[in-house]
This record gives sequence, structure tokens and C-alpha cells, in this order.
Amino acid sequence: MKKIKILHVIGIMDYGGAETMIMNLYRKIDKNKFQFDFLVHQNREGAFDKEILSYGGKIFCVPEYKVYNYFSYRRTCEKFFHTHSNYDIVHGHIESCASIYLNEAKKVGIYTIAHSHSAGFQSFVPKVLYDLLTHNTRYVADYFFACSIQAGINRFGKRVVDSDRFRVFNNGIETQKYIFSDARQRELKSEWEIEGKTVIGHVGRMSKEKNQKFLLNLLEDLCSSVNKEFVLVFVGDGPERANLEAATEEKGMKRKVIFTGIRKDVSDLMNMFDVFVFPSIYEGLPIALVEAQASGLPCVVSDVITDQAIFVNNVKKVSLKESNCIWITTILDLLNGERTNNCEAIKKAGFDVDETVKELENVYEKYSKKR
Repeated sequence: MKKIKILHVIGIMDYGGAETMIMNLYRKIDKNKFQFDFLVHQNREGAFDKEILSYGGKIFCVPEYKVYNYFSYRRTCEKFFHTHSNYDIVHGHIESCASIYLNEAKKVGIYTIAHSHSAGFQSFVPKVLYDLLTHNTRYVADYFFACSIQAGINRFGKRVVDSDRFRVFNNGIETQKYIFSDARQRELKSEWEIEGKTVIGHVGRMSKEKNQKFLLNLLEDLCSSVNKEFVLVFVGDGPERANLEAATEEKGMKRKVIFTGIRKDVSDLMNMFDVFVFPSIYEGLPIALVEAQASGLPCVVSDVITDQAIFVNNVKKVSLKESNCIWITTILDLLNGERTNNCEAIKKAGFDVDETVKELENVYEKYSKKR
């Protein structure tokens, strides 16, 4: 049987939200029917590369798009697709240059999918320029995915979202991996030498839109106003990590903040947390919040988070315009509740990967025939 060949275009296969979603799907998809390959934009080994290669996937690299290198980037994509024209579908996850690489793929007869993972914009260029860079994608791609309705509208426009060429595609997770264990929480707190302390957890790329510095200020006020020992645990890495570590040092809170870096065991570390706090300035539909809810964690999130990402009662939205006092009160109120098994709620909402992979297989099968 001839396999349907999919090329995913992405920055680098590290532990980000989009990358984790793709790998969750890759592990579950029928590999007798589908082959995933990857076109990345950083010349280094990604965290998932070895696993990808173990499944028979190939990884190709092109130079990172920097706007000023538009012509050389376009020529590189043209050359790549001229020599790799045997893909049935190109599934694009990088938005800033999607109109370029998807257009070059279409020239050789490949069906194209553009996927929006965020309701905001990438911060390496100003928003106005980013909107200009991404605007043409809506006229180039054959089909469109987005993690939420708003992420679709912001990136592709309402006309695309209202058409039959668009669908919201949920970031599916393996829900059973996130079932909370009280015994495992005790073990983890012992391993990390934080026994008896209340753990505020955060999972996400360390970047300005994730607003992690807000968490440091929140922790500082929390420790000075509540007679309880708190620890803040950051899981992830990114361009803002050095600044966050410097701010932690300046505030004299090195013993109260843990930077775990990029981790493979996020589902396990969720056991260690007592509350999940997510103060993003903008988001699409954060997979980390889906994971936190699957683990039964009480969650306090900024009010930019779409209601599509909230499935249970122990998630509370707070505006970033509110005082730290309101955030602290909300956190303390949620800490008084019990931690429950929310797996069925996650499945019912359509965020279990066993269901989302079937949806993806159907899309790939249907549109591979358009080639």
C-alpha cells in the first residue's frame, strides 16, 4: 500500500505546544498508511528528532526566515520542493513565511494546509509587519486549521473561517497519562526537596507573550502576605529565561523558584503542582492548560484565554488589569478545593488524542486525493 506522505513545516521539533501536539498525533497515527517528514528552520538537533527518525520520518533543514532574506528563502523553498515533489500534503505550522513555502509547494502540485496555533503574533517583528507577512496565506493555502475560532479569524480572516475549507483542530493529549496521584506528588516533592510547600506550576515557552515575569511579582507579593511557604516551578525554556533568572536573583527568591528547563515528563510533573497559573498576554488554545485540567489542577488564567480551552469548574479567569491581590485571593480560594479526575471531561470536550488522530487521518485521506 502506498503511504500518504505528509511534510510538516515548523521551526524546530522541540518541546513547544505545536510540536508536542504533532508528536502526540505522530505516535498514534497509522504508520502503515501515513508517513510524516519535517522541514525545520534551525540547523541543530531538536528534542524530538531521535523519536522522529525511529518512526522512519525524515528531517530536512532550510535557513530561518528573517524577512530581509525573502528572495533567498523563496529560492531555497523553490529548490526544495522541486526536488521533493512527491509529498501528498504540506502541513504548515510556521505562519510568518507560510505564504512563501506553501506557494512553492503548490507549484509542484502538492495540497497545502495552513495551521494557526495562536491568536497573537510572533514577536520577532512588529504586529503590523507580521499581519502583512501572514495576510497572503489565506489566498495561498488550500485548507486551514486553527486551534480556536479566534486564532482562525486573526490569522486567516472571517471569510475563510466561515467557509468549508476551515476547521478548528483540537490539541489532543493522552488523557490517561495525566491522572493525578497523591503518592506521586509526595515522591516528587521529596525528590525536588520542596516537601510541605505549596507549588505554583507553570508550563510554557519562556517568551514575552507568556508573561512569566508577572508570576515572579505575584510570588513576591504572595510570600509577603500569606503565612505559607510557596515555590514557583517553571517548566520550559525560551528567549526570556535569562531575564527571568536575573529577576529571580534580584528579588532574592532563588530558593523559591525552580527552573526545570525543557522536560519530557510534563504529565508526571503536573502531579507535583498544587495550582497552575497561566497569565498569558495572548494565546490560541494552550495545550498546557488542557494538560493541567486533565491532571485535575486548579487553574488561574488571564482573561484572554478562550472559553474553548476551559472544560471544568476549577479554572478561574482573572484580568491582567486586576491587582495582584485579586490574583492571590483567587489562587488561595482554589487551593481549598479537592483535586479531581477530569479525564472524561477532556474526552467529552474533544481533546483526547485518540479522537483527534482519527479526525486528522480522515482529512489527510480526503485531501491527498486532490493531488
